Amino acid sequence: MAPAILGVSAAQVSILINTQLAAWLGDGRIAWISYADRLMEFPSALLGVAVGTVLLPTLARHGGEGDETRYSELLDWGLRLSLLLAVPAAIALWLLALPLVTTLYQYGRFGVADALATRAALIGYSVGLIGIIAVKILAPGFYARQDLKTPVRIAVVTVAVTMALSFVLMEPLGHAGLTLATSLGALFNATALLVLLRRRRYYAPVRGWGMFAAKIVVAAGVLAGVLAALGGPASAWLQASLAERGMRLALLIGAGGLAYFGALWLLGFRLKDFARRERGPEIAPVAADE
Repeated sequence: MAPAILGVSAAQVSILINTQLAAWLGDGRIAWISYADRLMEFPSALLGVAVGTVLLPTLARHGGEGDETRYSELLDWGLRLSLLLAVPAAIALWLLALPLVTTLYQYGRFGVADALATRAALIGYSVGLIGIIAVKILAPGFYARQDLKTPVRIAVVTVAVTMALSFVLMEPLGHAGLTLATSLGALFNATALLVLLRRRRYYAPVRGWGMFAAKIVVAAGVLAGVLAALGGPASAWLQASLAERGMRLALLIGAGGLAYFGALWLLGFRLKDFARRERGPEIAPVAADE
């Protein structure tokens, strides 16, 4: 379990290190990063951990049976599904950073300055959310092959890269530079895993990725436009009551979800396209004389 845990925990280790670095920047930085981390971890766990956990047993079965085609197709399905849901989550974390922070945190001694600082940290995390989720899909591709060393090696390099970026970015961007460094490290981690999966011929993308990605980009653009148009100025969130924030945020999330999935539906996406039913293991027929 130890190498497997380390292989998918590069982002979490980086967050832990950056939390300590944040203490050098002054009071409040650790709290702002921690509050932002809670919001980032929700879609990460909901999408990445859940899908990765579901994929691993079936990937391991296909790998053990030597069924390379079904193994690669299943990994491809996991990547498409995670991308389909991670892209709008990342956009929402970016454009709804202040609405989320003010609605969930701005009461008691958590003031306007804290809300704005936490928003900056959350925006930094949103840049790498897709990478953080993708790592939890790609790493099981190695585990299913009994290859625990490769994800660990990449994770170690990722932590080193993240630390270097943290020292570079914390000077001009402060605590937001630390969360941005974590995001860039996660994107590096996911890219390295994907490249090695393809280089070792564990994974071959199924045809249609170009059109799939183009449709996601169009729907994401629609989502971003709707959220930007309806979000309103920062002052409207900072000065509103908790009830007003909650109601407006719920309406924004509903409008954004309708815009994104409505655009996908108009572009030809259907839920049945992502339904996957695994066949059981093949059973050899029994001869009559047996």
